[in-house]
Amino acid sequence: MKLLEFALLQLWRRRYKNLAVFLVLMFLVAVVASLFLTAGSIRTLLYRTLDDLPDIYLQRVVAGRLTPFEEERIEKIIEIAGVEEVYPRVWGYYYFQPAGLNFTVVGVDPDYPPFSKAVTQLLASRNLPRDGMVVGEGVAKILESHWYRESFNFIRPDGSKVNIKLLGTFSSDTLLNYDTVLLHLSTARKIFGMEEGEVTDVAINISNPEELSTISQKLRYLFPDSRVITREDLKASYQNVFDYKSGVFLGFMIVAFIAFFILVFEKATSISREQTREIAVLKAVGWRVSDILKMKFLESLIVVLLAYWVGIMVAYWWVYILQAPLIGNLFSGFSILKPPFLLEPFWDLSLFVTIFMVTAPLYLAATIIPNWQAAVSDIEEALR
Repeated sequence: MKLLEFALLQLWRRRYKNLAVFLVLMFLVAVVASLFLTAGSIRTLLYRTLDDLPDIYLQRVVAGRLTPFEEERIEKIIEIAGVEEVYPRVWGYYYFQPAGLNFTVVGVDPDYPPFSKAVTQLLASRNLPRDGMVVGEGVAKILESHWYRESFNFIRPDGSKVNIKLLGTFSSDTLLNYDTVLLHLSTARKIFGMEEGEVTDVAINISNPEELSTISQKLRYLFPDSRVITREDLKASYQNVFDYKSGVFLGFMIVAFIAFFILVFEKATSISREQTREIAVLKAVGWRVSDILKMKFLESLIVVLLAYWVGIMVAYWWVYILQAPLIGNLFSGFSILKPPFLLEPFWDLSLFVTIFMVTAPLYLAATIIPNWQAAVSDIEEALR
């Protein structure tokens, strides 16, 4: 305790130098922790959204382009053992030129249950006629700002217009519905200029997740011109996007890390003549080299631990109280119709241990080594 008290007094004597080192370390920890906390929270929310999706998507691809899928093929899919539900889907992106953005138009067939649990809940108490639509909150705001309050005119590929009444809006706790327009399946076909009996793709649910690979192989065999996309494929794709964005940002952070640690190293290793004389005086009055190193170690440990915990708290405040301004846009994008979402606290022990191991040992080494060199030097020479 006496060593700890003496170390605190020493820190207070050189408070401005120690404050500069503390601020640099705290800033590094806060930025890196904020980045990975934001990525982890958005990834968790996105995976929760993906869990609501069907197990398999079957799309017809010709010459590398997505082409309409014949609805009559559904009968062959239903006959496959292990297939529980099949949903024909008509969907696409409709470009709204006045706002310069895309709406996601989804056709819903009353004869088939919706392919998403969220859509099922949304339409549970609604009747969707052929001339009506239900839109997400983001679409409703855009239409309201352009004076489309009761109906909207969709322009077909041939230039003709389809007037659709606005029946209401919906909200959801997933990321899929903010920019979505729900229509009757036949109306969606008309908007996209598709023929009767054509669908964009087919969504499939299976009864046993262990048979996913087997059923996927059967689908590839039955429909060689089609592409099979599983929910796990989507998760892997999003994981690659997160890893790429995190890696790009972390690359810039490593450069900043090096620059900041040069400053830290310079601040920590610059032992003045006064400090060298103090160490010599301590040795002269009976302090051992080990006692001096313990005291210096306590000084450095107090600084690095305080900087680490304050940095973590600042990161949590920035991400979960302020909802990650600037950093959140690196992952969610800058789209006008970006869905609002609430970042939920994310905890990963390995992340915090890694951040600590990157910052603490280097700083401790940068302070202990020069103090050890001063402690083992000749007392008489240091006092002169």
